[in-house]
Amino acid sequence: MPGKKYISLLTLLIISLGLNAQIKSVTVSGVVKDADNKKPMPYVNVVLKLAKDSSFITGSVTNENGRFSLPSIKPDNYLLTVTYTGYLNKIQPIFVGSLSEFIEMDNIEIQPNVKMLREVNIVAGKPENVDSRMDKKVYSVANNISQAGGSILQAMQNLPGVTVQDGKVQLRGNDKVVVLIDGKQTALTGFGSQTALDNIPSSAIERIEIINNPSSKYDANGNAGIINIIMKKNKEEGFNGKVGLATGLGSLWERQANLPGIRPQYHLTPKINPSLSLNYRKEKINTFLQLDNLYTQTLNKNEFVTRTYEDGEVVQQQTKRNRNTNFFNSKAGIDWQMNESNTFQFSGLFGTEKIIDRGDQPFFNANLTERRRLWQFLEDELKTTVMGIATWQHKFKEPGHLFNAGFNYTFHREDEKYFFDNIMPAYTGKDAFKLLSDEHVADLNIDYIRPLKYGRIETGLKFRYRNIPTDMLFIPGIHSPLDTTAGGWATYKETIPAIYGNYIFENNKYEAEIGMRVEYVNIEYIVNPEHNTYKSSGYNYMQPFPNIRLAYKFNDRNKISAFYTRRVDRPNEVDIRIFPKYDDAEIIKVGNPELRPQFTNSIELGYKTSWQNGSFYGAAYYKFANGTITRISSIIPESNLIYAIFQNAGRSSNSGLEAVFSQKASKTVTVNLNMNGYRNMIDAFTVENKYPKPNTYSAAKESIISGNIKLNTQIRLPQNIEAQITAIYLAPDIIPQGKIGSRFSIDLGTKKVIQKGKGEVFLNATDLLNTMVIKKEIRGQGFSYTSKDFYETQVVRIGYNYKF
Repeated sequence: MPGKKYISLLTLLIISLGLNAQIKSVTVSGVVKDADNKKPMPYVNVVLKLAKDSSFITGSVTNENGRFSLPSIKPDNYLLTVTYTGYLNKIQPIFVGSLSEFIEMDNIEIQPNVKMLREVNIVAGKPENVDSRMDKKVYSVANNISQAGGSILQAMQNLPGVTVQDGKVQLRGNDKVVVLIDGKQTALTGFGSQTALDNIPSSAIERIEIINNPSSKYDANGNAGIINIIMKKNKEEGFNGKVGLATGLGSLWERQANLPGIRPQYHLTPKINPSLSLNYRKEKINTFLQLDNLYTQTLNKNEFVTRTYEDGEVVQQQTKRNRNTNFFNSKAGIDWQMNESNTFQFSGLFGTEKIIDRGDQPFFNANLTERRRLWQFLEDELKTTVMGIATWQHKFKEPGHLFNAGFNYTFHREDEKYFFDNIMPAYTGKDAFKLLSDEHVADLNIDYIRPLKYGRIETGLKFRYRNIPTDMLFIPGIHSPLDTTAGGWATYKETIPAIYGNYIFENNKYEAEIGMRVEYVNIEYIVNPEHNTYKSSGYNYMQPFPNIRLAYKFNDRNKISAFYTRRVDRPNEVDIRIFPKYDDAEIIKVGNPELRPQFTNSIELGYKTSWQNGSFYGAAYYKFANGTITRISSIIPESNLIYAIFQNAGRSSNSGLEAVFSQKASKTVTVNLNMNGYRNMIDAFTVENKYPKPNTYSAAKESIISGNIKLNTQIRLPQNIEAQITAIYLAPDIIPQGKIGSRFSIDLGTKKVIQKGKGEVFLNATDLLNTMVIKKEIRGQGFSYTSKDFYETQVVRIGYNYKF
C-alpha cells in the first residue's frame, strides 16, 4: 500500500490506548503537643478540610502519644483544624503534592491564648496518564484490548513512546532499555537485556510503568530508561481469584512465497494462553498464586536477503524459521504482617520456556537458476528460571517512615542444542553444537525512606554478585563449516556494590528532586586459553550517576520540568560471548569480550497542561553517548561470509520532541495521540573486528531524522461493550551500517463485560492489514545487502476471563 494511503488511514483511525495512570493517595500524619510544656496531647480532634471551599474531607483523634494519621488524601491544598477543650482552635494550611505517598508534618502546638491563622494558595490536581512528575507513565494492561491474549512484548507495542524492533523494546528510538519485574531485575527479562519479552504472557501483568528519567534509587544501567512490569497480585479480604483462556490463529495467509526446494512456511499457527490467579487474605496473612501458560506456533522469521559484493558476486538467500514455543510461568508467595511495625514477604517464581525452531536457508545465484547451498537446522532450547525473594519492611511510628531490606536469588539455565544439515551440490554434512549456560545472581537491597513536611529523603545500598559459566561443544560433520576452535568454555563474573541518596522537595509552586548514585563495577570474563581469537578480559570502574529534576507550577493545570541524568550501558554477557552463532549460516553473529560500557548524559525539558476532559504533555530531549555499543558487520579476504560483531563505535546522539495528547471527545470516545520525532546521529569511527581474522572497518558520520506516530481511540458502546483501534506509523531510521524502512500497522479489539461484571469476553486482531514488513539496507566495506522480513505479525485472538 503506498505511503499516502498509510497517512490517510492514520488520519481516519484516531485511536486511544485508554490506559489509566495509577494515582497513589497520600497519608498525612503528625503529632499534636501542648505549646507550653511540649508534651504530646492525646484525644485531640483533627479535621481536614478542602482549602477552597472548607468542605469536610476526613477527621481523626490523636492516640495516647499525640499522633494522628489521615490516609487516602488526594493531591490538593487543605486546612487542618485542631480542636481540644480548653484550648483555642488552630488552623494549619497543608499542601498535599503528588511526589510522595506520605507527609510527616512538623509538630503542631496548641495553646489557650494564641490564635494562629495563615492563608494558603490553592493548587488542585487530577488523575492523568502522565503523572505529575512527568518522568513516569503508568498503563493498565487490562485496558489494552487490541493486544489481549498476547505477550508482554506485543502489549508494549501500543504504549506511547514505545516501539519494537528486532524483538527489542525501544524508548524514543533507543533500545538501551532496562526491563524490571516488580521493580527488580530478573532472568526472565534479562539483567540489562530484554530476553523472553515475546514469550511472557500479558495475562500475568497488572500494569506497565515507563520511566524515561529514572532517579538514583534505580540501577544506573539503561540510558533509554526503564520499563517496570507489575505482576498481578490481589489483596482483597477472603478467597478470590481470576481464571482466563485466550486462543487465536496467526499467519492467516502467505505473504511471500518460499524460494524453491525448502519446507513449507507455518500457516494458520495456533495460540493458546490459559491463566489462573488465586488469592487468600485473612487478618495478618495474605497468600497468592499466579499461573500462566502461553503456547504458540509462529512464523518467527521469513527474511529474503540479496547480498552484493564488490567483485560482482550476488547471493540470494531466504531465512525461514518455524517456531514452537511453550512458556510456563508461576509465582507464589505469602505476606505476613507480624505486627503494626513489621511485615515479611516470601515469594518464589518458576518459569520454563521450551523452544523448537525448524529453519531453512537456501542460497542461490542472482537469477535463482542455481542453488549453491541449503542449510537446514533444528534448534531445541530449554530455558529454566527459578527465583526466590525474601523482604522485610519495618514501619516507624510516622506513616511512610520505612526501612526495607530484601534478598533475591535467581538461577537461570540456558540449554541449547542445534542440529544442522549442510546440503551442498556434492555432499551433505551433518553438524551440531550444544550450549549450556548457568546464571547465578544474588541481590541484597537495603532502603530507608523518611517523609518530611515538604517531601522526603531516600537512601540505600545494593550489592549484586553474578556468575555465568558457559560451555560450547561443537560436533562437526564432514567438510564442516563450523569453527570448532572457537568453542570451549568461558565464565562471566560481575560484582556491583552501589549506594544512593535522593532528596525530594515539594511545595505549592516548586518541586525538586536531587540524587546521586555511586556504583563500583568489576567485570571478569575468563576465556578458554585454547580459543583461536579471544583472550580473558574484563574491566572495572567507580563512577557517579547524578539525577536532577526541577519543576515550577504556574497554576493548578500547568507545570514545567527540567531533567538531567547520567547513566551507563554495560555489555551483557551475551554481547561479549565468544562463540559464533550459526542460526544464519553466512551472516554470523559473534560477541566481543573487549566490549566496554557506554556512558550517556541526558537532558530534557517537559511541559504539562490539563483541562477538564484532557491533557497535553510535551518534551524536548537530548542524549549523547561515548563508546556507543553497536554491531559491526565485515568480511575477510577470500570469503563471502559476513561476521557481525559488537563494538564501541565512538560518540552518538539522540535529540527529539515528544508529544502526548489525550482528550475525552464525548461520553463514549476517548482519543490519544502520541508523536515522537527525533534525530539520530553517529560520528565517524574506525574499529577492528578481530574475529575470525583482524580486519578494520571505518564509517563516515551518519544521521537521520525519524520518528513515529500512534493514534488511538477507545469507544464505549451500549451493553457493556468497549472497542479499541490502534494505528502505528514508524518512519525510516538508521541502524548499524544502514537504514531500516518505514512500517505501518493497525490493531483492532473489542470486549464485553458479562455475568454482572465478573466475566468478560474479547476479540482482537493485530496488524489487521498485514502491512508490517521489516526492510533493511546494510552497507559494509566490500559488500552490501538488502532484506525484507515477512515474519508473522497478523494474529486473531478470542478470549474469556472470569473473576470470583
